[in-house]
Amino acid sequence: MSDLKTAALEYHAQPRPGKLSVELTKPTATAHDLALAYSPGVAEPVREIARDPELAFKYTGKGNLVAVISDGTAILGLGNLGPLASKPVMEGKGVLFKRFAGVDVFDIEVDAESPQAFIDTVKRISITFGGINLEDIKAPECFEIERALIEQCDIPVFHDDQHGTAIVTAAGMLNALEIAGKTLEEAKIVCLGAGAAAIACMKLLVSLGAKIENIYMIDRKGVIHAGRDDLNQYKSVFAHETDKRTLSEAMEGADVFVGLSGANLLSAEDLARMAANPIVFACSNPDPEISPALAHATRSDVIMATGRSDYPNQVNNVLGFPFIFRGALDVRATRINEEMKIAAVNAIRELAKLPVPKEVCDAYRVEHLEFGREYIIPKPMDQRLIQLVPDAVAKAAIETGVARLGYPAHYPLKSVDGVFGN
Repeated sequence: MSDLKTAALEYHAQPRPGKLSVELTKPTATAHDLALAYSPGVAEPVREIARDPELAFKYTGKGNLVAVISDGTAILGLGNLGPLASKPVMEGKGVLFKRFAGVDVFDIEVDAESPQAFIDTVKRISITFGGINLEDIKAPECFEIERALIEQCDIPVFHDDQHGTAIVTAAGMLNALEIAGKTLEEAKIVCLGAGAAAIACMKLLVSLGAKIENIYMIDRKGVIHAGRDDLNQYKSVFAHETDKRTLSEAMEGADVFVGLSGANLLSAEDLARMAANPIVFACSNPDPEISPALAHATRSDVIMATGRSDYPNQVNNVLGFPFIFRGALDVRATRINEEMKIAAVNAIRELAKLPVPKEVCDAYRVEHLEFGREYIIPKPMDQRLIQLVPDAVAKAAIETGVARLGYPAHYPLKSVDGVFGN
C-alpha cells in the first residue's frame, strides 16, 4: 500500500502537477494566425453567435466540451472532504472522457453553501458546455440537484455515480441472469446500500423489468419496508410489505446480491443462504462486500463481479459515461433520458457476447476471453465500445425526440482519433 501511495503521489506531481492540460486546435505560428485567433478576427464568430446562438457549436468547442462538476461531499469512498480535495478525481474523470471517447473536459469544483447555491452556480455556467457530468455529490441532495439542473439546462446533465453505475451494473446483471438461467422479472434481488448508486441501480433494473416487490433494499437500519416511518422519498419507493428485517433474512433464497455499501459486509453464511447459481455484485471499493476468494470457496456456482480491475467481471463506469456522452454530444441531445440509458445497457450487454479480439486479451494478459461466468461485462480497453455505445445512444436520442441533429455522418465510429464532429 505504501508503494501505491508513493507511486500515485509521484504520478500526480511529476513531471508537471495534475493530469489535464489545454491544447491548441488551430495554428498560431504567425501574426496572421493570431489575428484570426483573437483580435480582430475573433469579432466575426462573436457577431455570428450573437445573431444565432446555435452557431456556438460551429465556431467554438462547446459541442465537444463537458463540465465535470463536484462539491466534494461524497468523494469516492472517502466521504465529505470538500470541493478542493475532489479535484484529483474530477481531473481523473476528464482523463477517462478524453482517453476513451475524445471528449474535452473542464473540471470544476464548487464551494457551495447549500444545494440551491450549487444548482444556481452550475446553471449560470452551463451555457459554456455541451454537457454536464455531476460527480461525488452526496445523497439525497444529489437527486434534487440533478433533477433541478435537468429542468433548467438545455444540455445533458448526468450524475455518473447514479446512472453510470446503474447502466454498467444492469448490463452485467442481465448477462449474469442469462447465464444462470434466470429472468430479471422473476429474480429476487437484495441490494445492500441505499445511497445514490444503489437507488439508481434498482430504479434502472425496474425499468428493465424487475419487480419492486422482489427487491429488498437494506440501509444502516435494516430492510426498507412499508412499516418504516424514517424513509426519505427516494428510499420509500422500494418499501413494500415484508416480514424480513435483516440482511440474513433477505438473503434467504435470493437470486441476486448487489453491494454498494462497504467492505466485508456479506458473510459466507449469508452467501450460502442464496438460491442456486447466485449472482453477487460486490462493488464496494477498494474492498468488496465479500472477497471473490471467499465467495468462490463458499459457493462453486456463484457468478461474481466486483468494482476492481484485478478480478474478472469489473463493474466499471468507464464502460458507460464516456460513450454515453459521445453519443449525446454528437446529436446535440438536450438530455440523457431513460431510453438512452437502456440503449447503452443493451449495447454494453451485447458486446460481451461477441468474440473478443486478440488485442483486448493481450491488454489484460490473458489467452482467451469468452462470454460466460468469468466474462459477463466487456473490458474497458475494448475499442468496439466507441463504435457500439455512442451509436445506440445517438439513435435512442433521435427516436425519442431529444436530439437536435440527425444521425452523424461519421457513424459508425472506428476509433477515438479525429472522427468526432460537433
